[in-house]
Amino acid sequence: METGGYMGAEILSEHRQRIDQLDEKLIRLLAERFEITKAVGILKAEEGMPAGDPEREAQQIERLHEIAKEVGMDPDFSVEVFRLIVNEVIRHHVRAAEEKSGS
Repeated sequence: METGGYMGAEILSEHRQRIDQLDEKLIRLLAERFEITKAVGILKAEEGMPAGDPEREAQQIERLHEIAKEVGMDPDFSVEVFRLIVNEVIRHHVRAAEEKSGS
């Protein structure tokens, strides 16, 4: 693939380095988020609350949809990403409830 010479290759390398940094930040932010939602899952299990909260999820989807539009991102994609994250969180909450009921 032609990169337009040395300058093109250098610019491409700089972009890729920045993408790598952002990918790392995304993973670290998700890990931090999952730590918080783990605490929420434990609390919900202790209180006998359901793992999911459809009303909260709907509020979050609406909020994230607006943020995505503000920053020029496809709002539907933002919802897909949110759904993926929430599904994983709910899976963790269900596991916490099962562990709580088994102890």
